[in-house]
Amino acid sequence: MDAIDKKLLGLLQRDTKKTTKELSMVLNLSVTAVYERIKKLEREGIIKKYVAILDRNKIEKSFVVFCHIKLVQHTKDLIQIFETEVVKLDEVLECFHVSGDYDYILKVNVKDMDEYREFMVTKLTGLQHIGSTHSSFMIGEVKNSTEFTL
Repeated sequence: MDAIDKKLLGLLQRDTKKTTKELSMVLNLSVTAVYERIKKLEREGIIKKYVAILDRNKIEKSFVVFCHIKLVQHTKDLIQIFETEVVKLDEVLECFHVSGDYDYILKVNVKDMDEYREFMVTKLTGLQHIGSTHSSFMIGEVKNSTEFTL
């Protein structure tokens, strides 16, 4: 990956709707050269996918909860079962296996506290092998970025 690839990735991270013509003008390359670079970055798996980032307030998913999960045991089978089940939960946008006092941190987006309670009672606590949970509620957002500096 050279400096032009890095600059191209920076442009794409900010706005993937830019045309190859627009990108070529910024990068001072031909449209074909930009297209080929993008295809190469996709083939190499550097660009994994293209997505639309939604405004969670406008889709009624503004209540953000970081739910810490502790499993009852740490066997390979129990970890695999938990991970297989948690990825099926639509309310969970992110799940991280972490070190420290808890085993997992989930980022949950729902409409409000009532919806979170319903999620906890009907879905999360139904998962096997959860020993304990601890929830932290977002008060305000300081930084939320999807852009890597290259």
